[in-house]
Amino acid sequence: MSEVKNPLPEMFPVAGFRLGTVCAGVKQTDRRDLVVMELCEGSQVAAVFTRNAFCAAPVIVARDHWGQVAARYLLTNTGNANAGTGEQGLADALSCCAAVAEAAGVVREAVLPFSTGVISESLNVDAICTAIPKAIAALDEDAWADAASGILTTDTVPKGASRQVEIDGHWVTVTGISKGSGMIRPDMATMLAYVATDANVPQNVLQACLVRAVNCSFNRITVDGDTSTNDACMLVATGQSAASIDSVEGDAFETLCEVVSDVCEQLALAIVRDGEGATKLITVKIETGADEAECLQVAYTIAHSPLIKTAFFASDPNWGRILAAVGRAGLADLNINAIELYLGTESTGDICLARNGGRDPEYREERGQQVMDQSEITVRVVLNRGAASAQVWTCDLSYDYVRINAEYRS
Repeated sequence: MSEVKNPLPEMFPVAGFRLGTVCAGVKQTDRRDLVVMELCEGSQVAAVFTRNAFCAAPVIVARDHWGQVAARYLLTNTGNANAGTGEQGLADALSCCAAVAEAAGVVREAVLPFSTGVISESLNVDAICTAIPKAIAALDEDAWADAASGILTTDTVPKGASRQVEIDGHWVTVTGISKGSGMIRPDMATMLAYVATDANVPQNVLQACLVRAVNCSFNRITVDGDTSTNDACMLVATGQSAASIDSVEGDAFETLCEVVSDVCEQLALAIVRDGEGATKLITVKIETGADEAECLQVAYTIAHSPLIKTAFFASDPNWGRILAAVGRAGLADLNINAIELYLGTESTGDICLARNGGRDPEYREERGQQVMDQSEITVRVVLNRGAASAQVWTCDLSYDYVRINAEYRS
């Protein structure tokens, strides 16, 4: 079978969490496209789902099942989103859950379904249900890499991150995978992400940890400004470690949040780097705003501008487009003379392009070009309106983005 190949970082297994990946032939017959994840008994599950009102059938079913009984299995298929499929789509998602339940000996509600791929086409239920026993037979704690490839659609590389940390004298593992390349402005998490830890964490504490993590990672990325119908992010705690975090107060919770947030950030940045046709990772930092909301308002106006994104693709330091985006972001009583605009990279440092309402007297085009020629660039806007700040990550807009999406169904 042809597989997406790319070295992942070391993926530490999570005790009590197993993964099985097979080729079901949902859309293609030459790649793995079905993943079953098994959670040991007693596992706790936190989740965030898309805010798109036209959410997919598996999202509806997963949210419903998640609220009823303890989840034991997560089922993911690629090649078909099972979105825009009406009542039949719901029935198909439930049929897939029932097939896992029968093969694994659990109730149907203990299975959460996830799908990704083309919207508005009927799900190949027969292919999925036929392959489910094979996926369950393949379950293994060391199968993260196969699963990372098995959940991809237009992605060019699998995405994974893994960390280990000591909490109260006990080692805790946090490992995760994600998929996403286009239709990315999550507005909750990302297209699909699965993170697991062996820490012992009650559900309410785990949910607080996940919300904090996604709000500074997956909720801060955008490739094209489109929020998918199928977004979901799951955080599982198997409780197999001796480390116990039973409160949102204290150092143990802060440490867990830090490592989970780190894993989520690495997965989120991997999505932006792999944005459809992307050649550059762009960090947009807005500083000294009146509040975080207006900082994000400016940041997303910059990050979603086709003119800015195409300029980055061309490596053209056309910074007037950035100033124009700041001006149309809708901030009340904006003092343009107070704004400072910088471009920078790790190798060049920050270069001031504009201040006092116009071009910085010391700016030289060749210095701006040095920055734009790099693959990872930071845009920093200083508003001088308050003490708030925010940042988002995005990418450039290339010819390939149009080609990939124009040919998506072919």
